[in-house]
Amino acid sequence: MSTEIYIEKINENAVLPAYAHDGDAGMDLYAAEDVTIAPGQTVLVKTGLKFAIPVGFEVQIRPRSGISLNTPLRIPNAPGTIDSGYRGEICIIMENTSPESSDVIGQVFGVGDKGNQKGTYQIKKGDRVAQMVVARYEKVDFVSVESVEGIGKDREGGFGSTGI
Repeated sequence: MSTEIYIEKINENAVLPAYAHDGDAGMDLYAAEDVTIAPGQTVLVKTGLKFAIPVGFEVQIRPRSGISLNTPLRIPNAPGTIDSGYRGEICIIMENTSPESSDVIGQVFGVGDKGNQKGTYQIKKGDRVAQMVVARYEKVDFVSVESVEGIGKDREGGFGSTGI
């Protein structure tokens, strides 16, 4: 059984997300407009889509591994969460981590270029820019107590306690 998420296309260039293979957890998200991202700049990449996500689910926005490996483009809030009550356009926060130096001025690349080259990046409408995963979540109630000692088992140790 699958869960339905209703999608509205608000841009004629929008591409509906779809699973590429059986068993995939993520679906690619596509740029609906051309975007240029200069070194050091953070922009919103529009998908041209709005979702109606059922209560009890979220959509997580994650980087595509090829873009992370081959370019300095990053999704700085990854994984980003889209809550069930949000009805605005789905946009991807994209940052160009290239240095803002004179040696990259005039260098222009696309998301398909390899070599993690530094400079300005142009995203074209139809480029796959991120992926989304639909996840179920559990709503919790917090209970204030004097101490959490004795509740469950303390695994002990702190940050880095399991070694390298």
